[in-house]
Amino acid sequence: MLDKLNQIYPVRYTAFIASVVLLLFTLLGAGVTGLSGWWPVFFLALSLIGLYDLQQQHHAILRNYPVIGHLRFMLETIRPEIRQYFLESETEASPFSRAQRTLVYSRAKGASDKRPFGTQLDVRAIGYEWINHSIAPSQLHDHNFRVQVGGSACTQPYSISLFNVSAMSFGALSANAVLALNLGAKMGGFAHDTGEGSISRHHRTHGGDLIWEIGSGYFGCRDATGHFSPEKFVENVRSPQVKMVEIKLSQGAKPGHGGVLPGPKVTEEIAEARGVQIGEDCVSPASHSTFSTPLEMMAFVQQLRTLSEGKPVGIKLCIGHPWEWFGIVKAMLETGIRPDFVVVDGAEGGTGAAPLEFSDHMGMPLQEALRLVHNTLVGTGLRDQIRVGASGKIISAFDIARALALGADWCNSARGFMFALGCIQAQTCHTGNCPTGVTTQDPQRQMALVVPSKAERVHNFHTHTLEALQELMEASGLTQPSDITPKHIMRRVSETQTLHLSELIDTVPADALLQDDLNSLPSVYRDWPLASATQFGLQAAASGG
Repeated sequence: MLDKLNQIYPVRYTAFIASVVLLLFTLLGAGVTGLSGWWPVFFLALSLIGLYDLQQQHHAILRNYPVIGHLRFMLETIRPEIRQYFLESETEASPFSRAQRTLVYSRAKGASDKRPFGTQLDVRAIGYEWINHSIAPSQLHDHNFRVQVGGSACTQPYSISLFNVSAMSFGALSANAVLALNLGAKMGGFAHDTGEGSISRHHRTHGGDLIWEIGSGYFGCRDATGHFSPEKFVENVRSPQVKMVEIKLSQGAKPGHGGVLPGPKVTEEIAEARGVQIGEDCVSPASHSTFSTPLEMMAFVQQLRTLSEGKPVGIKLCIGHPWEWFGIVKAMLETGIRPDFVVVDGAEGGTGAAPLEFSDHMGMPLQEALRLVHNTLVGTGLRDQIRVGASGKIISAFDIARALALGADWCNSARGFMFALGCIQAQTCHTGNCPTGVTTQDPQRQMALVVPSKAERVHNFHTHTLEALQELMEASGLTQPSDITPKHIMRRVSETQTLHLSELIDTVPADALLQDDLNSLPSVYRDWPLASATQFGLQAAASGG
């Protein structure tokens, strides 16, 4: 009932409609009500502001909340003065989030991200990080950093940007959000990950490069029973727009947890993209049905690579039990089949909806997970054959630099590009009432997100972030992203001590896991003998503990 009422009379238009009504009331009944003088002028001004808000294309908030939306921007202008009064109750992470949003908004709008009065962070705080500079800075001539993805078995390798749109599905995002992201990716020459919701008509409109993510629901490549369909897969994957295929094993925000899109939310467009029935529950199981062992997983990787006619095929996962990841690597060694890439999703990654305990306490954070993946591949002699991507709260150029230092070849960002679209972290993604039109299927609300304007901001954010990375590298005297190592990053670990990142993370020598003696390695790698390519659990003979 409330939804139907809101379609007829959107409550968020109350201030604008009230202004128009009061304007007419004062003009027609001034003699009766006594409302004369400047009141008609005041209500006329509000009405004209509301009309302008509905027509302008730069601010989704104002298009969705004419007149009253200006209050938010008024408060922003005096934010330093009201911070103590209004914001002290927020969590410790919130100020960092506000700083991130400010940075993204500035870059997305093409405005200067320069700030007065030096650092805005507490350099004495434990955990504070910085990158060391050089007395002899370098000079780079381009910020368009790219990485070639595709091993020896790949006949259609892809040159991926160092910074790309992370996995976000149509259905979680609105049609206009997907259109803007893909147009921005097309303009900037970077990749747009579809998320497990598959390739929708909106992904195809502008022709931006796609990474097709395939989850446990096999959306876009499933048969009537929900199992993988090679025929349906071929229909989508051979599109020139699809550059890589990513098998999603788990995501950082809720690893090991399936999901359900309730039937009432499965619209015609969502059903078309996912290959399901309109109005029926859309289920993502907690695990894949196509494989149940690491060896079977490698066979699936090879099958997809063959069906795609040699496009890069990789896996994406949040690291859980280390021995399960070790088992996957052992399967690579036993079969000779290697995924072309591995995307590591940190447990701090975001989602539209996840159980609180999963968001806060399930899965391995990005730093530890990324280093584990990198070290394992180095220790087995596979690192040069497999590219590594990183995702999970990566927004700034420094975030990218840190990920590269830990072992990543490229980075993906979800919330950064959502901020570029205008997301204000209202945290109403799961309600369908997103105030900026980013995460809603309400046709009225998403109309506030003007695709050409927001696509330009997506493009700007990508460009200016890589320009900032270029400046960091130049100041550090480096010539290419792969030059960034853990020795370049410093972290405060106490009030009186700072250490290189290299002193705080594990390092594994080349081919070390292939040797008999593992006692010299960090303790987590001593579980290597317990891992099995034939099952995801521990080997039966060694699992007594």
